[in-house]
Amino acid sequence: MKTYLEILNSEFHQLQQQFPSAQLPPNCSVFMKGEYLDYDSRIMLKIAFPVLEEYLNPLRAMQGGLITAAFDNVFGPLSYLAARTPCTTLDLHTNYIRPISAGDTLIVTARVVSRGLSAMHLSAEAVNGKGKLIATCSSHMVPMKL
Repeated sequence: MKTYLEILNSEFHQLQQQFPSAQLPPNCSVFMKGEYLDYDSRIMLKIAFPVLEEYLNPLRAMQGGLITAAFDNVFGPLSYLAARTPCTTLDLHTNYIRPISAGDTLIVTARVVSRGLSAMHLSAEAVNGKGKLIATCSSHMVPMKL
């Protein structure tokens, strides 16, 4: 039986073969130093992001835009894998629950809620290293016709 990482890498490889000019993973994802934790093929993806000093706002909590970027860095690959083609974001709605500090880990779990021919809806939760809810997010993505 294949591990989630073997399945994920195989599906990424298929996308890379299909779209050789696409940079996978993109620089924005590399910048945030995400680590894959779990994957249910084309349904769910979980990535952990370290909360680094560079990500902090003046009150020493992770800046909200970077929390949203973490969500986008999970929605992006999950949508590509689910649609089997690059997707573009229609909207992204983030709700912040509590702050997260440097040295902690932001763990984002995203799921495909619904998928149609012209769009898909995704939702996600971000928790800290102790499992406390930090933020939630939802997004509508559109598969690109290339």
